[in-house]
Amino acid sequence: MLGLTQAFAALYLASLLMQLGSTLLMTYLALRLTAGGVAEFWGGALMAANALGMVVGGKVGQVLIGRVGHIRTYVACSGIICAAVLTHAFSEALPLWLLLRFVVGMAMMCQLMVVESWLNDCAQSDQRGKVLGIYMVAAYVGMMLGQLALSIDGNLGLHALLGVVIAFALSQVPVALTRSTHPAILSAEPVDLRLFLQRVPQSLITVLISGMINGSFYGLSSIYASRQGLSTVEVGQFMALAIAAGLLAQLPLGWLSDRLPRTSLIRGVAALLILACLPLAFYQGASFGVLLLFSACIGFLQFCLYPLGVALANDNMEPRLRVSLAGLLLATFGVGACIGPLLSGALMEHFGSASLYYFFAACSGLLVLAVSQKRVTGEFLQADAPLQHQATPVGLACATLAAAVEPAQSGEASQAEAPLSVIEPPA
Repeated sequence: MLGLTQAFAALYLASLLMQLGSTLLMTYLALRLTAGGVAEFWGGALMAANALGMVVGGKVGQVLIGRVGHIRTYVACSGIICAAVLTHAFSEALPLWLLLRFVVGMAMMCQLMVVESWLNDCAQSDQRGKVLGIYMVAAYVGMMLGQLALSIDGNLGLHALLGVVIAFALSQVPVALTRSTHPAILSAEPVDLRLFLQRVPQSLITVLISGMINGSFYGLSSIYASRQGLSTVEVGQFMALAIAAGLLAQLPLGWLSDRLPRTSLIRGVAALLILACLPLAFYQGASFGVLLLFSACIGFLQFCLYPLGVALANDNMEPRLRVSLAGLLLATFGVGACIGPLLSGALMEHFGSASLYYFFAACSGLLVLAVSQKRVTGEFLQADAPLQHQATPVGLACATLAAAVEPAQSGEASQAEAPLSVIEPPA
């Protein structure tokens, strides 16, 4: 494990710094809107714009990497992000901020495509799960540090924006100086939507609702915490603990998901998530300790839905279709991350901040109703389905992306290696 960490240290460090900057910016902007008395709907709209940018960035990244290569694409997109972040300081006009969030999301997706396809291409087939597992740990750690970095400027001044720029600027250094072998040019995979709707409808529903919940979490949970009277530093701790619990959940989830029916686990997790959300929905003015406790419980459960949806989909898809499946699942998650914050933001604006957790509970209730073991016919069940489970997308992108844009290889070799891009629980 130590050898793999050293071999890909540059890319892991770049990922950590990227996620630190991204989550710091996301929460900072949400709290700035709250401090300015702006309606919660716009906090959701900012997250939706970021998610939409990342969905579009999947196509833009393929074009850029194909034309100028991985390193140039990464550095150029980092420069764009730094410029966009600093532009927030010149104006607080909401249309401008929406545009900037779209640009940052698109550019960051291109960066993630560079890092993840690089890791996927350079790792040996028998090590790819561990390589991507360490990558996800680095990304989650970066997200936690980004939330805790709110303590840099509790007054939400310019220092927080400068911290974001510093993180993205420093993330260029390890990529630009790496001596690792450059990966091959990316090749797009076709997606047969009708086939996937027929084969894995319950997986698509699970992934869509997971995107709605996680998009709302990243965009609006900080606003909820602020409305409960938490300071800027406490809001960062509230968010960081939920993310840490989500990372911790991947270990037992990976073990359980390979031993119990996927659909039963999805329903069970969704039912528990309802129970975890209702106290925050019903009871206002809870102490900081109580808020932290329920934040950890909700984070532990919400980050389990996407992995289970992916595992269920892979159970029912032939190896040659799993690369296309990975791209479709990522796009479905992105659509959910666009829709969810808009809906939950509108609810919070009209019915109060507690509506966020009513929304989470309602989404979970839909999963309980829509997903059932009785609907699994077993007609398309694959004996060679990967045993590893996929961690929830970090913001939006994740190691699923590495499969969606996996470099083209010849013949059966490409098909045989495709499932290995699904990651195992971090060791």
